[in-house]
Amino acid sequence: MPELFAYTDGACSGNPGPGGWGVLMQARDGDRIVKERVLSGGEADTTNNRMELLAAISALEALKRGAAITIITDSAYVKNGVSQWIHGWKRNGWRTADRKPVKNVDLWQRLDEAQSQHEVIWKWIKGHAGHAENERADELARAGMAPFKPKKPTAT
Repeated sequence: MPELFAYTDGACSGNPGPGGWGVLMQARDGDRIVKERVLSGGEADTTNNRMELLAAISALEALKRGAAITIITDSAYVKNGVSQWIHGWKRNGWRTADRKPVKNVDLWQRLDEAQSQHEVIWKWIKGHAGHAENERADELARAGMAPFKPKKPTAT
C-alpha cells in the first residue's frame, strides 16, 4: 500500500501583498513515486501565513475520502499551530492565551475540519535548504502568486 505525502509551501511578495500557495502530493511505495499531483493558487492581497495555511488545507481538501497522509511544511507557524496551539485556542473559544482573537481563525477552523477527516502526521523541514520536494512546492507557490503580482513596465 503506497504512503501519501504532501509537501506544502506558501509565498508572498510583500507581507501583506500578492501571495501564492503550492502543494506537491506524492503516493510512494518506498522510494518509488507511484502517483504525483500538483496544486497551486493565490490571492491578490494576503499574507505569507495565510498562504502557508491554504497550502495545507488544499492538500487535505483534495483527498476524496479519509486517508493517512504525512504533510511536510517549512512553516513553523502551521506545524506548531496545528500540533500544539490549536487545542488551547479551541478550548478558549478561538482566543490566544492572552485572550486575543486568533489571527487567521477562518483558515485555522477550516484546517481543523479538513484534518479531522484524515490521519495526519505533521512534519517540519527547513525551507530553502535544497530539499527537492520542498523546492518544488515553493515553485508551485510562486506560480500561484504570479497572476496577482503587478506587471513590470516594459522599456520602450
